[in-house]
Amino acid sequence: MAAYKVWHSFLPRVPKDARYTLGVKIDGLLVETIDFIFTAAYLGSNQKLQYLPRAAAKLDLVKFFLQITWEIKAIDNKQYALISEQLDEIGKMLGGWIRQIQKQNSPA
Repeated sequence: MAAYKVWHSFLPRVPKDARYTLGVKIDGLLVETIDFIFTAAYLGSNQKLQYLPRAAAKLDLVKFFLQITWEIKAIDNKQYALISEQLDEIGKMLGGWIRQIQKQNSPA
């Protein structure tokens, strides 16, 4: 996940007071999101729906905490825009994946 690489490059420059609170929280949520997506990729379509909504929820939490991090000026506008763009794209892809599986699993 390219978004994690971007976040990981920002994290050392986040001020210490935010790095060990919000920074660690965002990092953990991103790892959990990757975990759910990776797990879903290897499951059958019925089982994917157990993991993909969880991944989407974790991603939404990442976006929420990232916005707080930006609002307290722990990351700058350029950093926020760069990672937000990537997270939005991941969200769209997850939403599409979920809808596709729901369509496949719905009775015809």
